[in-house]
Amino acid sequence: MTELTTDAVSLLSEMIEIESFSRNELALADFLQHYMELRGYVVMRKANNLWLMSPSFDTARPTILLNSHIDTVKPASGWQRNPLQANLENGLLYGLGSNDAGASVVSLMQVFFYLTQRQQAYNLIFAATAEEEVSGSNGIESLLAELPAIHFAVVGEPTQMQVAVAEKGLMVLDCIAYGKAGHAARNEGYNAIYKALADIAWFQQYHFPKVSSLLGEVKMSVTQIQAGTQHNVVPAQCSFVVDIRSNEMYSNDEILSEIKSHLGCHVTARSTRLSSTATPLDHAFVKRALELNLSLYGSPTLSDQALMPFPSVKIGPGNSARSHTADEYIATSEIEEGIALYIQLLDGLVL
Repeated sequence: MTELTTDAVSLLSEMIEIESFSRNELALADFLQHYMELRGYVVMRKANNLWLMSPSFDTARPTILLNSHIDTVKPASGWQRNPLQANLENGLLYGLGSNDAGASVVSLMQVFFYLTQRQQAYNLIFAATAEEEVSGSNGIESLLAELPAIHFAVVGEPTQMQVAVAEKGLMVLDCIAYGKAGHAARNEGYNAIYKALADIAWFQQYHFPKVSSLLGEVKMSVTQIQAGTQHNVVPAQCSFVVDIRSNEMYSNDEILSEIKSHLGCHVTARSTRLSSTATPLDHAFVKRALELNLSLYGSPTLSDQALMPFPSVKIGPGNSARSHTADEYIATSEIEEGIALYIQLLDGLVL
């Protein structure tokens, strides 16, 4: 375990110093491909997504995907260190992407190396993917079309090694209320703001009836609004944006249909592809997690799970509260614990 941790921390230190902002992961993908090839593996690649398959891959066995992302957000303000320089201080490794999600990438890679040296009742695929932070179409979504059938996935994100067995989905709506322009001093026109207010009030007051035990209710928040050209003109148009966080009880299409049936404004979804996910609590992986006394929870934050049409969980070293913050860090002890728990969860598992 010490050797696996040492290799993981060393690799992560090198990764931190290679800029890998979302949609600009080329240099880091090149580096990781070379690293894995030096380990003797045949690396498959599509754009800036890399994956490895069990050397003894057998289509008669089920397949588990180990996945995490190599892209990062841009540095937040307030860094006291160089975000693109790895600094190991008192057991804490500082650097952009160390926590989200570099620690998961290197931990799952070491787990793949370890488990594929032992006979398992399943195939393993390790994938280091791009564009997760922007839910881009050239990330895991494009890769899944290249992979054999996946029966289960472990998605590496900083969860303090708690197991997210469900995750809220995301849908963003652009809404436009139409009125008629007129002079504000005279009784003319039809104020689009007033029309929009009725629909905004509906979003504030409406509750979808199906509530998840893990994720709670569907959450709808009006987050942006824009209208008017000048003080003395009744606005003919008012636009607003709604952030929808779905639970696994509804598809995004079902939610959209329900919303449209209640509103007077024009509603357009930017996308319905980022769905809520949930894995049954009687799944073999979840049962083993419970045997190891790991906590199960429903995650309010989005990950590549949203694009996976098969059972999955989100679990990884680090703390989500550190993600996207100045002086982001991961403890080396968290990486050691993560690798050990991943192995305990997966070694000998029967799906």
